[in-house]
Amino acid sequence: MFLVNIENIEAFVYVIHCGSFNKAAEALYLSQPSVTARIQSLERELDCKLFDRQGKQVQITEEGKRFLPYAQQILLTYQKGKLYVNQKRSQPEEFRIGCTVSVSNYIIPELLPRLKHMFPNTQYRISTGTTDDIVNKVLNKEVDIGFVRNVNHPHLQSIKFYEDPISLYAYENHPFVGMDSLTVEEIAEQPLVFFECGALDWLRIHRVFENLAQPPNIQIQTDNSEMAKKLVLRQAGISFLPGLCVQQEIADGKLVPLYVPETVGISLQTNVISNHGEHLQFLKEIIEIGKQLNYK
Repeated sequence: MFLVNIENIEAFVYVIHCGSFNKAAEALYLSQPSVTARIQSLERELDCKLFDRQGKQVQITEEGKRFLPYAQQILLTYQKGKLYVNQKRSQPEEFRIGCTVSVSNYIIPELLPRLKHMFPNTQYRISTGTTDDIVNKVLNKEVDIGFVRNVNHPHLQSIKFYEDPISLYAYENHPFVGMDSLTVEEIAEQPLVFFECGALDWLRIHRVFENLAQPPNIQIQTDNSEMAKKLVLRQAGISFLPGLCVQQEIADGKLVPLYVPETVGISLQTNVISNHGEHLQFLKEIIEIGKQLNYK
């Protein structure tokens, strides 16, 4: 039965890389006789001579040159396998994610299958709440990471994950559909379904109407974007909504974005937060998945 010791292969590659048995021994934290013994053992296993020794000089033989790429590949594969096993061992059995309701509706279903593929041996527990709730849960280590509105806290690492533009949306066949531009006065007269998530960005939506003689015709207020969207679909009014929650309805032609110059550039920012120095491997993969999904 043919068996090759990985340590012997490692010694062989290091001698070539370092240029001598002495330097290879230093790099491997071994004595020179130990390195020599490993090379001799490998030569017996392969039944060939790998080096010509001329005093202190060593020259690789033709057999050694032919074996070298295979030795390097064996060593690389072993190192990758060792890293993979150690990663699996270090993965938690359960990873807890806290997030706002909108993130749970529109981001988590896209993110989680990809995360599950990266860390298949980990189970996931998702809990929803307000940004303040999730921040407190991360600080108290009730959840491992959180997806929240743009926040900064001295005890937390906060990384921008997604910026979601806010626009005005109407149902198909609404009188505004097809109009190139709308005035704030025209919008204020329409029945409005007002989605309010408590983020500072929404103050900019309120300010659009602050100079009007009459307040806007807000018929319904809600803190749930899914409810606001469905009310617009039922023609209860028009609404300012984050773009992520209406992608499918726009693709199906059921909702239409309306151009309002005063609201261009207004968006909701979602950050991913964690305690400093914790869950770095998960955070790295989450940010990478966000890039793959074109989250900016």
